[in-house]
Amino acid sequence: MPRVVTFHYTLRAPDGAVLDTSAGGDPITYLEGAGQIIDGLDEQLRFAPAGEKARVTVPARKAYGEHDPAQVQRVPRARLPVDGELKIGDQFKTGADRHAPVVTVRAIEGDQVLLDGNHPLAGVDLTFEVEIVAVRPPTPDELSHGHAHGADGKSGHEH
Repeated sequence: MPRVVTFHYTLRAPDGAVLDTSAGGDPITYLEGAGQIIDGLDEQLRFAPAGEKARVTVPARKAYGEHDPAQVQRVPRARLPVDGELKIGDQFKTGADRHAPVVTVRAIEGDQVLLDGNHPLAGVDLTFEVEIVAVRPPTPDELSHGHAHGADGKSGHEH
């Protein structure tokens, strides 16, 4: 039976730089195996008890995937849905649909723009410092909805 796990984390790049943290904010609560956190972290926290502190390294393939060269494409600037100046590193959605992919500008060469559709952390092995705050069984609603409803199981949201 999956568990509902609540934890604090600090995410570090291979060079040790902090990429993200829950410190100073609310911890993350998720239902194991429901795809709410990256697979590699979910797998490594499966049997961690409340109170455990751990350093977990997740290989790129189990985090945001390997960098896929097929996701990098050269596009005419005129075809982009962005007004105004465009700079290397800019990110934007490729369409109005909420599921439209986000791309990153990697290069600008005349009227051509090199866009990268990979997640910014694709190809990067990630290190998490985690502290398990709480572990509990899921409620029947959480199991049927396929996600955690907060640390107490009562998020108050409707489906």
